[in-house]
Amino acid sequence: MAPSQQAKSSKSARSLLAGLAVGACLLAGLPGAEAQAPAKQPPPPPQGTQQAAPRVAQAAPQAVPGFWDPRRRPERPDLSRLTVIRFLTETDYPPFNFTGADGNPAGFNVDLARALCEEIKVTCTVQMRRFETLVDALSSNRGDAIIASMAVSPQLRARVDFTDPYYRVPARFASRKDAVMPEIRPEYLEGKKVGVIAGSAHEAYLKAMFTDAELHPYPNDDAMRAALRKGEVDFIFGDAISLAFWINGTDSGDCCAFSGGPFVESRFFGEGIGIAVRKGNDVLRQALNWALFRVWEKGRYTDLWLRYFSVSPF
Repeated sequence: MAPSQQAKSSKSARSLLAGLAVGACLLAGLPGAEAQAPAKQPPPPPQGTQQAAPRVAQAAPQAVPGFWDPRRRPERPDLSRLTVIRFLTETDYPPFNFTGADGNPAGFNVDLARALCEEIKVTCTVQMRRFETLVDALSSNRGDAIIASMAVSPQLRARVDFTDPYYRVPARFASRKDAVMPEIRPEYLEGKKVGVIAGSAHEAYLKAMFTDAELHPYPNDDAMRAALRKGEVDFIFGDAISLAFWINGTDSGDCCAFSGGPFVESRFFGEGIGIAVRKGNDVLRQALNWALFRVWEKGRYTDLWLRYFSVSPF
């Protein structure tokens, strides 16, 4: 699993991007996932003058994120002008986008696109292109919408419009299996060795919020994960989607698991992943927003998520 990509000027650029406020942002209070916000959690009960020690627990069960508020049900837009949606997606970003055994586009994004077309009741096509060509292809009317794990950013908003986010790339801690914590707060990591990618948004977040942890910067994911596997650090902190596939893959040697829940502070980790449409195409954007809500409300989003993520990033 490659790291999450922003505009894919490089593969690692999609790691989502400081403020000091910590919030659960879009996930807070919505069904299916709980986001951690250390600064807003109540303190643990006092035990004399000593800080209550965190208990060690087994890894959290599978969690499916929910990004839609049932109290904010979108109105059904006028769909009569939509007869076909030409989706553009990228060629090689499994499990979100890849070429299936039959040679056709496959993956989470592709299946979600088809579910949206079924909900809107229009013909749907999916064309695979290199990621760096997608925005130009959309702008030149070679497609109608991009569904390719594209992170919303101010730079891209200047060129395209986005739907509501249909997933986020949270940050999470991972530890060795014999040291898993059900929750992580800054005070719990005092003096602990935490591996992180040097110069990343994850490092900036730790420097802002986990000031008493002992940070160990690494040049890349492989070096950081190897340090945890060998016990050279107590925790690592990074892109939860990449970590989920590493934890569940052979490279981890079944050493490790997530500790605590997801962190989704947008000032550090971005606004989320949306579907891009041409500037001003509100008819399609509103139709996709309505269809996204309906697909989630009917449980189809959950089914897709569980199909593609055996270890949830959330």
